[in-house]
Order: sequence, then C-alpha cells, then structure tokens
Amino acid sequence: MKRIIQMTVNGEPVELAIEPNRTLLQVLREDLELTGTKHGCGLGDCGACTVILDGAPVNSCLVLAVQANGREVLTIEGLEENGDLHPIQKAFVEKGAIQCGFCTSGMILSAKALLDHNPRPSEIDIRTAISGNLCRCTGYQKIVEAIQAASETMAGSGGDAR
Repeated sequence: MKRIIQMTVNGEPVELAIEPNRTLLQVLREDLELTGTKHGCGLGDCGACTVILDGAPVNSCLVLAVQANGREVLTIEGLEENGDLHPIQKAFVEKGAIQCGFCTSGMILSAKALLDHNPRPSEIDIRTAISGNLCRCTGYQKIVEAIQAASETMAGSGGDAR
C-alpha cells in the first residue's frame, strides 16, 4: 500500500505516493529524476549516494523515503543558483578534484555539510568529514585541497548558506 509523503527537495515542496520500502535514493533518482545522486554499493559504505537531510549528510541508500516525510533534502542539483556553481563545486573543478566523477556529488555534499557547521576546518576535520566517501581515482589529496580552498573562499565572502 502506497503512502503519501511530503518533503522539501532542493527548496521545492514535493508530494509523492510511494511504497514504504523504497529508499530515498530510489525516489530521488527514479521519481524525481535527480540523477546526480549516485547508486554505488547500496550498503552505505561508499558515500556516492550522500545527500543532506535536515542539514546532516546521510547515505540515501540507507534512508527509507518515508523517513524523509516532512524534512528537507538537498541534492547536488540544489547547490547551483541562477546557473552558477557553488563555491565548493568551483573549487573541485579548479583543483582537479574530479576524475571519473562518480564520487563527486557525495564528496561535495559531505564537504558542504562540514563547511556549514565548521567554516574553517583543519585538514583532519576535512578528512574525517569525507571518510564515508570512497574515491578510487584521486587519492583524496586534491579533494582535501579543494575543500580547503572552498573554505577560504566562502569564509572570505561571509559564507554561503545555500
């Protein structure tokens, strides 16, 4: 039996009738066509499916969509504003932190959650924040450098609440 859920996704209200056993990842990708959130391992180990739920990064493959009822979800598609990349996205491009791109959306959202709560993180803070996101291409150093650069840019501009 389907359940009606209401949530805010990337600032927009959404109402859906869904089966109660469907994950947030499935609903985002299949029903809302927000395919920037990747399906990786399906076990919560890789972080490719990371989204921000009420300000905290979560593995959307482990969250039932019904658990998002009444809550706010931010996906990678919700970061851009008026066609401009978010400062974290810009830093990833500028620092060469993107290789195959599969982990990128999850990494960026984990970084955003970190910078929203700690605008001036140490390297250890950054590495801890992205420890749930696996990357097979970059060796993480460029990703850490990108997050550090974004931190400096955002702190210099007074932050970015998007």
